[in-house]
Formats: sequence, C-alpha cells, structure tokens
Amino acid sequence: MRARRLRAGLKGWGGVGAMAFACALAVLFALLLPTVRSHGEGGGTGTGGHRPGHGSQARAAQQCTAPEKQTLAPSAADGPTIDEIQSREGEKRKLVVGVDQNSYRWGYRDPNSGGGAELEGFDIDLVHRIAQDILGDADAVQFKAIPTDQRIPAIQDGRVDMVVRTMTINCDRVQDVAFSAPYFRTGQQVLAPKSPDITGYDDTLTGKRICTAAGSTALSTLEQDKEDGRLDADLSITVPSQLDCLVRLQLGEADAIVTDGALAASQAAQDPTVELKGDAFTTEYYGVAMKKDADDLVRRVNRILEEWRADRTRGWQHSYDEWLSPTMGQDSAKSKPPAPQYLRDT
Repeated sequence: MRARRLRAGLKGWGGVGAMAFACALAVLFALLLPTVRSHGEGGGTGTGGHRPGHGSQARAAQQCTAPEKQTLAPSAADGPTIDEIQSREGEKRKLVVGVDQNSYRWGYRDPNSGGGAELEGFDIDLVHRIAQDILGDADAVQFKAIPTDQRIPAIQDGRVDMVVRTMTINCDRVQDVAFSAPYFRTGQQVLAPKSPDITGYDDTLTGKRICTAAGSTALSTLEQDKEDGRLDADLSITVPSQLDCLVRLQLGEADAIVTDGALAASQAAQDPTVELKGDAFTTEYYGVAMKKDADDLVRRVNRILEEWRADRTRGWQHSYDEWLSPTMGQDSAKSKPPAPQYLRDT
C-alpha cells in the first residue's frame, strides 16, 4: 500500500491541558474495568459483542449507494414527532440530544471557561440551532453523553430525540436510523507519536496495535481491510470513546489511532507529542441521526441545516471559524459538505 505524505500544520493546544488531564484521569479509572470488545458497527444491539464477519455490512453495501443522499427533502411542517417534543411541559420541554462531552472543539466541557463548564463546540452549536427552531429557545436542550457504540441504541430505545455526535452516515447505519443531509465532510486518518515509525495508512502499520472506538466507522473499515488482506495489524484495542484511545496511546498500550480526521486533529491539539500521519484514506460525512419513522423531524432538521449553511453571520462558517480552525486550519473548503441531495422518498 502506498505511503501517504504527512499532513502538517497542527500546532499547540490552546490551554486545554486541564481538560485533557481531567479526562485522562477519568479514562484511567475506566481502564480498570474490562475492555470493551465490540467489533460491530454499533448498528442496533448495543451489546458490545463481536459480530460474526461482515455479512450484514456487505449485504447492506450491495443495496446502498451514496448513503449521504438517502434523506428526505426539507420542510418546515410539524408532524407527530415534533408535536410530541413541543408538547412536553415544564422542565421536560426540551430537545433531548445525544452528544459527546470529551471531543475537543466538537462537544466538550472546557474547565477554563468558568462557571459550570457548559458543553460547547461545533456539534453543540448545531444542537442549539435546532432547539431554537423547534422550541423557540436555543437553550431548551437536555444533553446526554452517549458512548460511540451506544449512539444507535439510544435513538432506537427512545432515550434521545437525535444524536449530534460526529456520526458518519454509512450504508450499515441507514438500515437502523434516519439521517439528515450531511453537515461535515471528513475521512479516516492515522494518529501516532511523533516518530518515523509510522508514516500513514500504509505498510508501516504492519504488526502495530491500532486503537479504535467500539461501534465506529474506523473499526469496521479496518476490520474489512484486514479481512481483505490490505492490512496486517492488531485491532483488539477497542474503547467506548475516542478520547480513551488517546490515553491508551499515551500509556504505550497502543501504537496508533485510526479515527475521523476531524477528531484526530482535535486529539493532536490536546497532545503535542502526537501528530496526524498521512492523508485521509476515506471520504465520509457527518449527519444528525434520528429514528427511522421520525420523517417530520428529519425534514425539519434538513431545513435547519440549509439555513445554517446559508447564514453568513452565525451559521456553519462562523462555527467552523470559532471551533475548528485552530485545529484544522483556516481553509474550511475541504470540510464543507456537498450540496445536499434528497433521494429518499419515504
């Protein structure tokens, strides 16, 4: 496999040492518990068990093309799902959203921000935008921290109205949940210590221990490549959330991390001893995930996304500049999603 040139330009970490240290302590405690060994795509069981092979994924892939286009056309109309949300009373009149609280610049609590260290980041901006549109109050949100492999079960079980958590739209997942149109473009990338031992997603990973999050696109991609003979690496290290992988790397229990490039850039900003290795080797899109039958909510979110992208003062670009430009660079062109297409009819 061809080696890929190292992406440069990620420097510093802007005073988040306290946050990284606190998260590390929490994860170190978690490491005393049995390691999560889920090799599935997080597509419905939520059990964390090993899924036999890739049969279901392969069948889904054969029937699915361009999953990021399999969504409903925008609409401002209310419907049963939105009516149920709006009918909640008192303290319960909130949008319940599954998010991450440990993804720097995406969904995290900055201990240096003062006050109650409220959740903030790119995904959190989008959640507030959705709450403002549906409930007329940007702060009418109940955030629920959801591990990577629990995103789909949380939606299916009704624990959340939606998940806004750097969740890749793929053919496996569209069988289980409904997605909005894409709101961000990224791709899988390697994160490793600053040494010449690993140069990217190439032969330098042979025999290396790669950490991924259980239920992540990264894990299913690597498993498929290993099954197809394109990768010879140890994939046994799986953890509940991506930040856990950074701790495993710091402890010397893993040699590399594979995750979305957008998340990898944030992790590199938290630890100046690691860096991105090579270019992204896939193209993927983040979407808002909802229940399969929540058609009115899907349509409303797609309308909100159109307005968010078009808003030149407090919209998508503003959120990118505020949260992601310090870790991903000033040029947002490569991260902007394509013009949405709405190919799903029902």
